[in-house]
Amino acid sequence: MRITCPNCGERDRREFYYQGDALALSRPASDAGPEAWDDYLHNRDNPAGDTRDLWFHEAGCGAWLVVERNTVTHAVHKATLAEKVKR
Repeated sequence: MRITCPNCGERDRREFYYQGDALALSRPASDAGPEAWDDYLHNRDNPAGDTRDLWFHEAGCGAWLVVERNTVTHAVHKATLAEKVKR
């Protein structure tokens, strides 16, 4: 699988570390109740198909990316700097 880093161009996925669903960018408010935090920390979907994932470009520029890809075909549709993604 190849990921196109917005800073470095197309790279092999071994340069990146998968960090989970991009849902992690949408944290509950600090004063949210225990139920909201429990759901955020422990409950994840495991879809077959299109996903939005958080990846870290460890062997490159050190950027955090939101990668839109298909978990069945491994096709990468888009990679965006996480700082530019609307939460």
